[in-house]
Amino acid sequence: MQIPVGDVSLAGDLEFPADAAGLVLFAHGSGSSRHSPRNQHVARVLRAAGSGTLLFDLLTREEEAEDAYSGHLRFDIAFLAERLVAASRWLTSQSVAQYLPLGYFGSSTGAGAALTAAALLGSAIRAVVSRGGRPDLAMEALPHVTAATLLIVGERDEVVLRLNEEAFARLAVEKSLAVVPGATHLFEEPGALEAVARLAAHWFERHWKERPAG
Repeated sequence: MQIPVGDVSLAGDLEFPADAAGLVLFAHGSGSSRHSPRNQHVARVLRAAGSGTLLFDLLTREEEAEDAYSGHLRFDIAFLAERLVAASRWLTSQSVAQYLPLGYFGSSTGAGAALTAAALLGSAIRAVVSRGGRPDLAMEALPHVTAATLLIVGERDEVVLRLNEEAFARLAVEKSLAVVPGATHLFEEPGALEAVARLAAHWFERHWKERPAG
């Protein structure tokens, strides 16, 4: 599908199980896209557990080519969050998703964008999951996040784990920090990505059933 955002259209893949209880938008990380095999794997597990998924590119092809050279857009958290907010608002105007609760799954820098967008949208976002994310890039937004937030980090991803611990302390909402034993940043170790997917699926399934605070 093509998602209109301002003057551009963003490519996305929207998939639903027959009885979806909610819809998760994926915010990919630095230099990645909706074709990320790690996010694709997590999305399959989420759909099997009853969540719809939207994997979409936060950048156009032209922007991706520019960013591959300069690297500046992937760290422009405010810009990426604006794209995510616009995509979320457009999606909820479509009949296929109009009455479903929304959640975000962010990886790497995409986690910073997801949490910033969640702070902007308030109760419209039910839950957020970060995989090896950089929530520290959204430090000013974190106290304003109302979505239940799960931060998942690899035990051996020491720098990112420390940054997540600092960000975790800033969150003033239902939250959890899950450390996957023996895992590094990309969760390439046997069973590591499966652990991430199970944690995420359980988090979303649980919070689809709960009413948002307020």
